Amino acid sequence: MIFVAPGQVIAVDENLQHAGYSLLVHPDFFRNYPLSKNIKKIGFFSYSVNEALHLSEKEQSIIVNIFRNLHDELRTNIDDLSQDLLVTQIELLLNYCNRFYKRQFVSQKTISNNLLENLERLLNEYFDTDSGLYKGLPTVQYLAGQLHYSPRYLSDMLRSFTGQSAQQHIQNKVIEKAKEILSVSNESVAEIAYQLGFEHPQSFNKLFRKKTNVSPLQFRRSFN
Repeated sequence: MIFVAPGQVIAVDENLQHAGYSLLVHPDFFRNYPLSKNIKKIGFFSYSVNEALHLSEKEQSIIVNIFRNLHDELRTNIDDLSQDLLVTQIELLLNYCNRFYKRQFVSQKTISNNLLENLERLLNEYFDTDSGLYKGLPTVQYLAGQLHYSPRYLSDMLRSFTGQSAQQHIQNKVIEKAKEILSVSNESVAEIAYQLGFEHPQSFNKLFRKKTNVSPLQFRRSFN
């Protein structure tokens, strides 16, 4: 299964045979329903096509049944409950897809190990080569591009594997590197902040205190 958000462009190879279901919904159809707000929080509408949801036979049966319910409702005479029932079925479809994506992440243990190793390697290389000084802090977009994932898919995978998003992994590595520098060098806090990629030392101080409950200077003094 693939999911396309409004405004995204897709192309179909006319030389290939395609079979399946397509569900096209105008965003206004959800207006005045909770789904209009909740659907913006669903990550898989930002995934790339190669990050599709692969269904088991049992999962496929569940999804096909929902599509049949939608099809039957659309063929029924419209009444004051038609829209409510259609929105309910679509919400059910999306909730099942959320569950199946989580299952797909959990079942990819080999991928999870490789992903975490590659992520650690990338972050180490970034900070060991002083890239932060010239490029700023590493971004989720940068890591996703290096690992060949879409940013949202990468964050959702990491959250499934570790309970933390890609941004949290970046922040943890920043703090780890900052502690290392603070404990062995005499560089000022501002110099360390710029070296790690912060534009403003105050932002570094704020993140460090948030993650450790002490300021960078207080941390450094603990080694004296």
